[in-house]
Amino acid sequence: MKAALLADRGVVKVEGADARTFLNGLASNDINAVAPGRPRFAALLTPQGKIVADFIVAERPEGGFLLDCPRALAPMLVEKLNFYKLRAKVAVADLSETLAVVAVWGGEPAGAEAALAYPDPRLAALGWRLIVPEAQAADIAGTIGAALADAADYDAHRIALGVPRGGQDFAYSDAFPHEADMDQLGGVDFHKGCYVGQEVVSRVEHRGTARSRVVPVAYDDHAPMAGLPVLAGDKQIGTFGSAANGHGLALLRLDRTGDALAAGTPITAGGIALRPVKPAWATFAWLDGATTAADRSGEKK
Repeated sequence: MKAALLADRGVVKVEGADARTFLNGLASNDINAVAPGRPRFAALLTPQGKIVADFIVAERPEGGFLLDCPRALAPMLVEKLNFYKLRAKVAVADLSETLAVVAVWGGEPAGAEAALAYPDPRLAALGWRLIVPEAQAADIAGTIGAALADAADYDAHRIALGVPRGGQDFAYSDAFPHEADMDQLGGVDFHKGCYVGQEVVSRVEHRGTARSRVVPVAYDDHAPMAGLPVLAGDKQIGTFGSAANGHGLALLRLDRTGDALAAGTPITAGGIALRPVKPAWATFAWLDGATTAADRSGEKK
């Protein structure tokens, strides 16, 4: 079992008599289903359905919720939540300076009574998360009997599983939940009531119009640099994201990638050959066949 402090993760607290109802009216997932030890992966979206911030919602046994979110986005997330709260009986605070997020994988943590522990709701293989007081974060691996690892080790674990990370594999305020695979990783509830951006997300789901997705790719030798265009021949079909140990992630146009594979056209980034790899968790239509130009005649360019 390994444990790594994720210094790039922040913690936002949402508490008060209306906290659950308030979050449920904003988040892409069903917050009514959240309970201690049963978190949910969710996002706050723009009215146009694009991801403002994604986070894991965990409920504290004593009440209230902690949002495990990108630390760089925590102040903005607090500002956005306060904008929406109006007269709701809710208090929102950024606790990133006093609480730390730790990832644990390869086993189930035990003996960390001072921590808020919860399984990662995106994918069981990702492991567990702990929210602990900042002062205890450095010693938490020994407390739970885990080997201390670097955040880069956890990132390699995530990438090997094909799980996207915002800011690296997709851009905040520019990607839809389907493009970030949130529909595949338990980040969207398609049966709950209204939330900000819900109409757009539901339309994409029911029409099956997600043309781009973050897709795992394999490469040999050195990884391409993050942000490089992914090419099929000389035509761009996507953007390369994070990578480690021969595994990478790329935001790709599925139809154009499928065409390239069917035609045997090389797919590259920075001159390095890439091979799309279907993740075990994926249920969306894979890149097995090419779509024709006629099939895409009505496609918006």
